[in-house]
Amino acid sequence: MAILTPRLRRASLATAALAAAGILIAGCTAASGADKSSDEGASAAPVDILGTDIAVDEDARALLPADVAEAGAVKVATDAPYAPFEMFVEEGSEELTGVDVLLGQAIGAKLGIDFDFAQQGFDGIIPALQAGNFDVAMSAMTSSVERMDVLTFVDYSASGTGILTRAGNPDKIETYLDLCGKDVAVQTATSQVDLVNEVWQADCKAEGLEPVNLSEFPSDSDAQLAITAGKAVASLLTKPSAGYVAKTTNDGKTFMVVEDSTAPNGYDATLNGIGVLKDDQELAEAIQAALQSLMDDGTYTAILGEFGVEGIGIDAATINGAKS
Repeated sequence: MAILTPRLRRASLATAALAAAGILIAGCTAASGADKSSDEGASAAPVDILGTDIAVDEDARALLPADVAEAGAVKVATDAPYAPFEMFVEEGSEELTGVDVLLGQAIGAKLGIDFDFAQQGFDGIIPALQAGNFDVAMSAMTSSVERMDVLTFVDYSASGTGILTRAGNPDKIETYLDLCGKDVAVQTATSQVDLVNEVWQADCKAEGLEPVNLSEFPSDSDAQLAITAGKAVASLLTKPSAGYVAKTTNDGKTFMVVEDSTAPNGYDATLNGIGVLKDDQELAEAIQAALQSLMDDGTYTAILGEFGVEGIGIDAATINGAKS
């Protein structure tokens, strides 16, 4: 199986977030300073994102549909919590933070408009866009070809399976083949189980190695406890979740993520995209240009780094890249 279904992926990452046990990245949502006037958008005050002032990119703004520029804002559907992409600043708060939220606000700053995030159950995001309740979907959504019947995707990350191991990597795990013959933990009923059983076990055999000794646990946090208890050398989970757990658990002193240069975004990775309705091609192109501007000036990398997920970064903002 290529990757967790949207709902299973959410369950997997939400459990991983609980593993951080109250340790939350200090990445507050930025207050927007974008001017609502289409004529004054390019001169709007810069927006502070992680201590950097993000100013309007006039070339990107020029691509905005006139009605969006005049409105000065788009309404963005997201489904929080889904750490590290979208989550609440603290328990009981309605203020959002996370990769998607900060990146969306930075894109808005480049366009001179606000990206106003609002809650929407994941399964209802596409119908809500079709009903006109939202303009944009930004919720760690896989850029699947099937969804392209309805949406145009601006691709902004790619993620697959990651390997979480002990800090310092004492077991010297460099690729998934180093897990052959070793004890490995995983959350049950995830795509990682299928990846090991349907692909990796055959690869171990082809290399003349013993099979992965896979142990399934009810949650990602249980799988991580297996590492600290010495019952497993590693656990398998989505790479952004692995990066977030490694960064936030015990100030980064307990776990690390294995970085395999042959799979920089994780094994069996798929693209994630910012979705707009197919009829809104101009808006998609404006978002693409703003995102590329953030990639070029380093803001994109800084936002990923704030949440420990540099490994899901991509080199260029593409539109419907999964088709190719």
